[in-house]
Amino acid sequence: MGISVVLLAYREEENLRVLLPKIKEEVEKCGEEYEILVVDTAKPLDNTKDVCREFGARYINQKYPGFGGAFRTAIKCANKNKFLIMDSDGSHPPAKIPEIYEKFVQGKYDVVIGSRYVKGGKTNDAFTSIVMSHMLNFAFRICLGLQAKDLSTDYRMYHTRQLKKVDLECENYDVLEEVLLKLKLNKQDRKLLIGEVPIDFQKRMYGESKRQLGKFIISYLKTIVRLTFMRIRSSFRKKK
Repeated sequence: MGISVVLLAYREEENLRVLLPKIKEEVEKCGEEYEILVVDTAKPLDNTKDVCREFGARYINQKYPGFGGAFRTAIKCANKNKFLIMDSDGSHPPAKIPEIYEKFVQGKYDVVIGSRYVKGGKTNDAFTSIVMSHMLNFAFRICLGLQAKDLSTDYRMYHTRQLKKVDLECENYDVLEEVLLKLKLNKQDRKLLIGEVPIDFQKRMYGESKRQLGKFIISYLKTIVRLTFMRIRSSFRKKK
């Protein structure tokens, strides 16, 4: 039992120094045992390890490349039965942790998302980023049959045992949609129950975003096609 709080870090020393004590304060309100896992780059690029030691977080170097690889590393290393992942740059408000937790444990959801796009949610992203995000979310909802407003954020709580049964391949941020589809296909009734909690998505506290827009778009387009065919093939196999 308990909560594994996961942060995927890439030169986030300054942000983690502010974020970790806030996370500890909020997750303690949930009343369960917890661990904080910080997955850093394969070769350290800053003093993230020292910050983790200072605040009692478990420091791990990722074993596979990219954001998707860091996510897979975290899944392998998580020891608690609930898996809460959030950004390490301060864009996801720790104050929402208790609300996400309560919805998760009381609503029998497979996943609960901290959502920018449900009623009450907000985002401080640039206008072009918001438009692109809405377009991608719409495409994934239609193509993959996933019922949620915000499928491209990683502020989520999962069941750890379900994650450990999923074989993930994506190396970039598109792993966030891949994991939802594969969780859905792993269920006997092919229905993934997703809950959403409104959040106020903020700009990162320190440093610059590591996303490269061109690669980001190309990666997502390829993933939409690949996962759509995966869903179609799965439907045919189920009918047989």
